Amino acid sequence: MLHNPLLVGTSKGLIVFDKKGKEWFVQKIHFLGLPVSVVYNDQINQTWWVGISHHHWGQKLYYSKDQGLNWEKIITPKYPSNTILQNKSISLKKIWCIQQGGNSYPNRIWIGTEPGGLFISEDYGKTFNLVQKLWDHPSRQNKNQWFGTGRNGPYIHSIVIDPRDNNHVYIAVSCAGIFETYDSGLTWTPKNKGLVAAYLPNPTAEIGHDPHRLLACPAHPDVLWQQNHCGVFRSTDGGLQWNDVSGPLKYGFALAVDELDPLKAWTIPAVSDEVRVAPDLGLKVCYTSNGGQNWQDLKNGLPQEYCFDIVFRHSFAKNNNFLAFGTTTGNLFLSENEGHSWKCIASNLSRIDCISFGNKLLG
Repeated sequence: MLHNPLLVGTSKGLIVFDKKGKEWFVQKIHFLGLPVSVVYNDQINQTWWVGISHHHWGQKLYYSKDQGLNWEKIITPKYPSNTILQNKSISLKKIWCIQQGGNSYPNRIWIGTEPGGLFISEDYGKTFNLVQKLWDHPSRQNKNQWFGTGRNGPYIHSIVIDPRDNNHVYIAVSCAGIFETYDSGLTWTPKNKGLVAAYLPNPTAEIGHDPHRLLACPAHPDVLWQQNHCGVFRSTDGGLQWNDVSGPLKYGFALAVDELDPLKAWTIPAVSDEVRVAPDLGLKVCYTSNGGQNWQDLKNGLPQEYCFDIVFRHSFAKNNNFLAFGTTTGNLFLSENEGHSWKCIASNLSRIDCISFGNKLLG
């Protein structure tokens, strides 16, 4: 039984770290040589989920109920054969995120994919169905307001379940924006008021925004945070209104929020979309304790010279006082005091695409 597992998905496999005493070590490597696109810890069912992006065989999906001792292969979600968009047939390109459906639906699994389809399973992955009402949303089918950014098409990368009502779900789409449902996917409403999309002819358009990561404070689920293509935004009313709390921060992918305090958040900036390196070639984590009114640079233990690292959207995770992030150059950093000091626990990994803590840690 692992006590402090840290699941690190890389372009060459899933690496599980554990802590013994004060030191972190590699406990085991799974799926050696294969690109891990998503790793997710379902704490309600105590199950680890892993998505693999085979270059030749497409997307594969696995879960383990015994901390990686055994893995069960799951049938990958498939778009119905009659799924057409702009006169082209659609197929699954990538699994971006996995989210368990909440305490009210222990066997429910949501999966966000590229090209922008959301899937739901009510039997814990035995079968998946495309959420047709979202796929058929007029903003996509009739107005062509969903589009790709760095990729060829839109993709759903963040899913947030309201712990008070598990029928209430938010998703983030790049590029389209935030959408909300109160009925488990039967109806969807955009929630993008206050966002700014500087790249659009109309920067305040209802649809067409590019959230890079969406999270909610678990103890205060009406408080939503997003690291957006155009800055950091926060909502205190469940997405009815977004406020720009970027300060000096603009571009980045990664975001973490506190489990209890709705005023605390962390993000890891990059220079820009065009120049994807650490600002001033020095790696830093930016922290706010007052809802984004002010941001503090946390650099202790992080490289500050000739650092070309950036951090992807799912490569930053928080668990109580523990924070961990992995970089595009294979460096893995961990803090046990909410980011005020950092330690590099691995420096020769391949590109890190996703991170998840495997247990609830105390600290």
